Amino acid sequence: MTDIADRIRTIAAERILVFDGAWGTSIQNYSLDEAGYRGDRDFRLDQKGNNDLLCLTRPEIVEEITTAYLDAGADIVSTNTFSGTTISQADYGDEALVHELNVAAAEIARRAADRASTADKPRFVAGSIGPTNKTLSLSPDVNDPGFREVDFDQMKSVYAEQIDGLIEGGVDMLLVETIFDTLNAKAAIMAAHESGDRHGRSLPLILSMTITDMSGRNLSGHSIEAFWAAVRHSTPLAIGLNCSFGADRLRPHMQAISDIADTLVIGYPNAGLPNELGEYDEEAEHTRDKISQWVDQGLVNIVGGCCGTTPAHIRAIAEMVEGKPPRAIAAPMTQTFLAGLEPMTLAA
Repeated sequence: MTDIADRIRTIAAERILVFDGAWGTSIQNYSLDEAGYRGDRDFRLDQKGNNDLLCLTRPEIVEEITTAYLDAGADIVSTNTFSGTTISQADYGDEALVHELNVAAAEIARRAADRASTADKPRFVAGSIGPTNKTLSLSPDVNDPGFREVDFDQMKSVYAEQIDGLIEGGVDMLLVETIFDTLNAKAAIMAAHESGDRHGRSLPLILSMTITDMSGRNLSGHSIEAFWAAVRHSTPLAIGLNCSFGADRLRPHMQAISDIADTLVIGYPNAGLPNELGEYDEEAEHTRDKISQWVDQGLVNIVGGCCGTTPAHIRAIAEMVEGKPPRAIAAPMTQTFLAGLEPMTLAA
């Protein structure tokens, strides 16, 4: 962990690093039908829309997209594994493929990143860990507030299986992203530490929350400051925000985390809001211009794109951040800093 984390921190002290963009947007451009997703494998259920499966059935597409983001200037590329858990793959009846899928995804990204790396511009691979469609903090049954579909140990086990595959495939770091439930994220953090111990290889963590309303809270109700208080014990390489409402609406919330986090800050917003058809219309130049405000205000160390962004968006962002100074890391807190739904700081 120390070697990779130290290398990235050294680079981040000199310049802003560029993260990649959306997977779903790029995959949609291939207009795959059911057969396109299935490849030459047999499946019990329909597979159209199972983007992670393409790591097994159409690896050339996954590698092509990864390479496009690297060519656009990404320093860090993510694996195509946002839904690479047994919980998420259960929708397609593919639970048994989870380990194989994550290993393959990591190997594809590793191969592309190594091919693009140079001494002056090393490239890194982040293993993408999505939130699943289950929540530990909230009941799915309005008539039974205490009911949970999964418990903490089950969620941790689900994440551990995915992380084991990502580590085996050769990722440099783990990205717990689109965190709508802080307790889910804490299960992923524990799984990451335990998996690292099993493999003798502790990987750096990037933690990225998503806000679900304009007050700046996630679905489990935590403010950004409370989220940081709840997860900072894991000493992440980077903390930040992704997805949500677009770069302009995220700016004040990026400011909030930038002010207090004594580590790198990452931000990768959607290309605006989707239209009535669920598609994103924001052009690369518009996303770039909105993110440039983050850069000019010194809010970020790592920046990229989420839903609706393409290699064109990442190229525009990479060109915009070139030569711009990175965010200065905030000083570590010296007071006791605790979290409920709001943070609580105890006076010395």
